[in-house]
Amino acid sequence: MERERRILQRTVAVVAVVPVLAGLYGVLFGIDGIGGGTPVNVSADSHFRYLSGLLTGIGILFFTCVPGIEDKSRLFRFLTLVVVLGGLARLLGLSLTGVPSLTMLAALALELVVTPLLCLWQLRVARLARDERQALVTGTEVVG
Repeated sequence: MERERRILQRTVAVVAVVPVLAGLYGVLFGIDGIGGGTPVNVSADSHFRYLSGLLTGIGILFFTCVPGIEDKSRLFRFLTLVVVLGGLARLLGLSLTGVPSLTMLAALALELVVTPLLCLWQLRVARLARDERQALVTGTEVVG
């Protein structure tokens, strides 16, 4: 169980780098940072920077789940819900306006596939940890 927990912690830490860096990039460079070469609407740029700040915060919150990850199920599930809702919004945009860049498609895969899988993995590790603690209390052996 301990080995799996450590691998999960490392994986979450590596994956959490993506929203932090992408968010900071969006905050610093705004909507111009994603290219396109067309004049930018100031309000759209402001909204983009705001959402980039939220993305940075989501990544930072995922980092806070790394220590003691087996006890962070509630926060992890909440963050997963937020990310999946964003991914569903991105998917709707794809169906309404067309296929975005490869970078945006990769983000969609992280939002709708990778993050939910990490959440399921975290829940497994949390269950194993709970079972292990219970076994220590009752003096029984854990199978898992």
